[in-house]
Amino acid sequence: MTTRFKSVVPGAHLSDQVADALAAEIRAGRLGVGSKLPTEAELVGQFSVSRTVVREAVSRLKSIGLVDSRQGSGVYVKKAGFSPLNFDARHAESREAVIQMVEVRRALEAEVAALAAQRRTSADVKLIRQAIAALDQAVQAGGDGVDEDVKFHRAIADAARNPFLIGTLEYLGQFLRGATRVTRANEARRADFARQVSEEHEAIVRAIDAGDATKARQAAARHMNNAIRRIEQADPAFWQQEGEQLARKLVSGLGSVIN
Repeated sequence: MTTRFKSVVPGAHLSDQVADALAAEIRAGRLGVGSKLPTEAELVGQFSVSRTVVREAVSRLKSIGLVDSRQGSGVYVKKAGFSPLNFDARHAESREAVIQMVEVRRALEAEVAALAAQRRTSADVKLIRQAIAALDQAVQAGGDGVDEDVKFHRAIADAARNPFLIGTLEYLGQFLRGATRVTRANEARRADFARQVSEEHEAIVRAIDAGDATKARQAAARHMNNAIRRIEQADPAFWQQEGEQLARKLVSGLGSVIN
């Protein structure tokens, strides 16, 4: 392996810079199918970044199907399969981008909830309820609950036991998290919004626990529909301040996939 990489430019999105550099080598054929990536320590040294940055970059390459790990051996370039999803956010308004991403969540998570209702075990339900409890605790402690919200929905996805759906959600994770950050920031400003979210989550869990796929699908879709409605009803002051800033980051993140 003779490829040498330059240090990244100091600032934000270091992992994106590392991932983009590695992806460019792969797509140009300089790192061919079956080639082993430099070790984590080598990448840390070449890019002058932390191990965390390298791990995040490699995780991104895995999520778009460029590399995979072999236990005890390393990370290797994969044979090209289907092209990863590509988002065009260049013409998206920030508010509209958030709504569109929630629409994507609605399509995916309604089906995930239905499958979870069909396939869940008692252990799955326990983990889902623990995730809800952690979310409630985070909110009561004054947090935004974004990480806990994502973990709650991931617990439901795990119960669905469909690796392709889970892989799609993982690929979309950076964008779904951005949309979640906006919706939760808006919902935290109004007690009625926060109460609605809690009730909607509980309805999803009840349907999954009961094994009712139809109600689970409906409850998950209703949750996303209401999330869109809450964004549309957001106080104009929210959108002019916090909401716009958070959504701009979402659009920027989408743009990084395009470039």
